Amino acid sequence: MIVLVLGGTRSGKSGIAESIAESLGSAVTYVATASVNPDDTEHAARIAAHQAHRPTHWHTVECEEPTDLPHFLSKINGVMLIDSLGTWVAQHFDLAVQADDLFNALIKRTDPAVIVSEEVGLSVHAPSELGRRFTDELGMLNQQVAAIADRVLLVVAGRVLELPNPYGTITQQ
Repeated sequence: MIVLVLGGTRSGKSGIAESIAESLGSAVTYVATASVNPDDTEHAARIAAHQAHRPTHWHTVECEEPTDLPHFLSKINGVMLIDSLGTWVAQHFDLAVQADDLFNALIKRTDPAVIVSEEVGLSVHAPSELGRRFTDELGMLNQQVAAIADRVLLVVAGRVLELPNPYGTITQQ
């Protein structure tokens, strides 16, 4: 089972994803895509707040290199929570990710995967070329992951909307 949880900044998407992951099994591996920069105290505080909300018995894996994410997915057994695809895309120097490697790793998993990603299409167009490229890359990645997901949820102001698949079930689990 693949569950994609989309939402904007501070929408509550991570908390919803954590609740879903916990409901799928007690042994959860949390895959963190953000790297802590000790010089960025505000970002470090955000990461610490996320860590404080997680159950202490969860195992955390940190992607130190952006290309590590698909590799991690093939090695993790049990319920897995990835937080987040937006951060994963931003970690790539050119914002270009190996989406096929990610999809193959997700599809091959037999255990549940809960994936958090930022919904980038609900705002004004980015004023910079880099911002527009990030929006395009993450927007396309979200669509591609949604196509293989069993469930897609949109979180707005802490409220959850289940998004139906207009094409029916695509993956067989």
